[in-house]
Amino acid sequence: MSHRFVGHIKQFVSGSTYNKLWSEAHYELSCLLDEELPGEPLRPERDRVVFFQRLATFYVRYVQIFRQLEEAYDQSVHPQKRRVIKQVLDSVMGRVLELKNEMVEKEYSEYHYMDDIIQDLKLTPEDLEIPIPRYFIRERNKVLQDRERMFAEILNQMDVTEKAGPPVMRMLTLERAIKVIQVAERARQGRLRAKFMREIHKDSERQRKAGEQEEVSTDQAAVCIQKVWRGFMQRKITKRLREEEMIFLGMAMDPKLSHPSQTELDTLNNEANRRIRQDEHEDDYQKSIGSVIYQLKEVEGPEMKETMKDQIRQWFIECRDATGSFPDYPEEEDGGSALIFAEKTPEELAEELAAKEEEDANKKPKGKEETKEKKKKVDDEEEEPGLKMLPSAYLEDLEREHKIFSDVWKNRNESKNFSQRHELELIKEEKRKEIEVEIRKQVDELMRQELANWKLAVDKEKSGKTKGAAKKKKASKSGKRKKKDKDLTADRSIVSLFEELVEQELLKKADNVKLKDYLGDYSYLGTTLRQSDIEPMPSLSDVRQVVALYAVLPLGSQAVHEKAPLVKTMLLVGPSGVGKKMLVHAICQETGANLFDLSPLNVAGKYPGKSGLQMMLHLVFKVARLMQPSVIWIGEAEKMFYKKVPKDQKELDPKRLKKDLPKILKSIKGEDCVLIVGTTSDPHSADLKSLCKFYNKIILIPRPDYASRYVMWKELIKKNGGEVTSDLDLSSLAKISDGYTQGHMVQVVRGILTERRIQQFPKRPLTASEFVSPLARIDPVFQEEEEALKNWYAKTPLGKKRIKAASGNEGDEEAPKTGGKGGKKKGKK
Repeated sequence: MSHRFVGHIKQFVSGSTYNKLWSEAHYELSCLLDEELPGEPLRPERDRVVFFQRLATFYVRYVQIFRQLEEAYDQSVHPQKRRVIKQVLDSVMGRVLELKNEMVEKEYSEYHYMDDIIQDLKLTPEDLEIPIPRYFIRERNKVLQDRERMFAEILNQMDVTEKAGPPVMRMLTLERAIKVIQVAERARQGRLRAKFMREIHKDSERQRKAGEQEEVSTDQAAVCIQKVWRGFMQRKITKRLREEEMIFLGMAMDPKLSHPSQTELDTLNNEANRRIRQDEHEDDYQKSIGSVIYQLKEVEGPEMKETMKDQIRQWFIECRDATGSFPDYPEEEDGGSALIFAEKTPEELAEELAAKEEEDANKKPKGKEETKEKKKKVDDEEEEPGLKMLPSAYLEDLEREHKIFSDVWKNRNESKNFSQRHELELIKEEKRKEIEVEIRKQVDELMRQELANWKLAVDKEKSGKTKGAAKKKKASKSGKRKKKDKDLTADRSIVSLFEELVEQELLKKADNVKLKDYLGDYSYLGTTLRQSDIEPMPSLSDVRQVVALYAVLPLGSQAVHEKAPLVKTMLLVGPSGVGKKMLVHAICQETGANLFDLSPLNVAGKYPGKSGLQMMLHLVFKVARLMQPSVIWIGEAEKMFYKKVPKDQKELDPKRLKKDLPKILKSIKGEDCVLIVGTTSDPHSADLKSLCKFYNKIILIPRPDYASRYVMWKELIKKNGGEVTSDLDLSSLAKISDGYTQGHMVQVVRGILTERRIQQFPKRPLTASEFVSPLARIDPVFQEEEEALKNWYAKTPLGKKRIKAASGNEGDEEAPKTGGKGGKKKGKK
């Protein structure tokens, strides 16, 4: 009993902690909303640097709110609070993406360096890390398990999985069998001879030493032993003091901290228990919703219906007394009887309905006049030079959600809700409105008929019902029919389509890697280099952040994907071995997305002919939409846009998808969580114009810098069973491995850390010199290759803008104008 009570106390304390975190996030959000939505609109900013600083500051502050809300949502157990937090969390994610998009448009670069802002806000580079919301996977867990089961069943049928039976023995020829026996016997004899020679050598060495040994007195022997012992002890003490000094100065980690403490283990255990409690509270909440709806319908439903009828009848009489005739009943599309309950007088309601009819009659000319007026306003706004913030699709949502928090949750007394379960009164308030809408529709049908009867009986008028129906028919006739794409597989189930794509190896299982496994440190020289007019190469940490923003967040949240700036395609460019394919698999793992492989080599020979190509693309995109989120990977993307196809690849037809894929790309809308990711290490061989037209985001991935190499050597050695000791000079190793990619480093570490070498660690620790020889056998990525990629990127649309902005200081006023217009056009899209 006491243990259970302690558990409840811990739950209450941690619950209040996350409530406090939620409140702090909303306080910061209210400050940001006051700055972004001031009473008077902000004047355009002429100075591009000042404007970018404002954008970057907003971005950093929103990222901090994002981190707080993600933590609060992951650990809160109150089901109604979690729904409110999730809405704000999605809106904040969307606003972060909007600000990122605007920063790219204003600075003409995918990578930004904000050291001064981090310093002003007293943050660390780790605070800029974009968190991957854990609910992306957790809330789709059942779907992912079902998909995993489908994969396993299909692969079993294809006999791809390893067979449980014993391997089939091959028959050896007589000559081969004799050779095998001879090799084994000669090896055995060689080992015996080596052992025998070793013993002879030891005996001769022992005899030689015995002959050379002089007689030593007891005092001399004691002094010799003391000298060796004291030297050993002093070296040990000196080493310990040096280690303590390094720990004190913060230059080395305390060995006690290398393993998780009991407090950390308890924290992880509590977090896991809270997630279990979340599921329990959610089940109770869903059951309560069903019982509350039934109760409201049975108890309050009849009374609601009668009240509505009485109010509508009263309105009929008031309109008759005021206007001399019965009114027309509002159509369902206009809101039905909800217009009547909007606290308006009969005269006002009649005028509103009449005005609405006039608007419908004069819709076209008015629309033209309005568009002209809007154009004039836009022109007037553009006359004033300077940069303005683009309109946001999320600020209104954030303002509304913050108001809900302030009105309902901020000062709510939860002293009686110790276990943080759902609150029935809130469910009743929410569901009462939904039930009112349902009942109103039923009442509207009855009262329309009753009004028609009243008109026939009192005013002897014909029912207006037939007119409304006629109007609706005309409207439906006049409306243009949209062309629908023909479904080539309408008669087939999604499971059969899924199975076919797996069998054709167009749908694959993603490797189990996370985005955090893509190791890399922050670029600490980015701001300094840009101030010196030198464009820095991005760090691997920057690449990780960009991939999280453009791919993971939109694919993980439907609400974010629908309203945030839409990224349909993304191209990862970099030397072979920098982790492009790993990033594609990480995107799929973080979001639970399907991985489709449309690489030219994978597609070659499958679904031949024009009709076959159409069927293949139809299958891929149909399954991708129905089982979204989905990632469509195109490896060696340059082959699809070859300037000239090499002779040895003409049979493979690498440009097969060039015409049809861009057409299908146009059909991808905001509600389709589908992303096309291309990877290439040789973009020079592709037609630049076609490549840039297809991929709207091009991410340049460099070879790792010194800081990233230092982190990677350390983590890779630990991951492969090694130990990092003071004998291993990581700094020197990171320095001499300049030019080598992550793939090279993994290859070298795996080659050195064999089972036998790991067993030798206690006697022979790992040293940096062991890595020199394996590295020397591999060709690094030379500076010329990286410069060639950098020069190629400078020819892309964004690269050209960056060079133009950097070289031309002559148009400080003109640049903001073009930036503002470009921004507005993109915002509209």
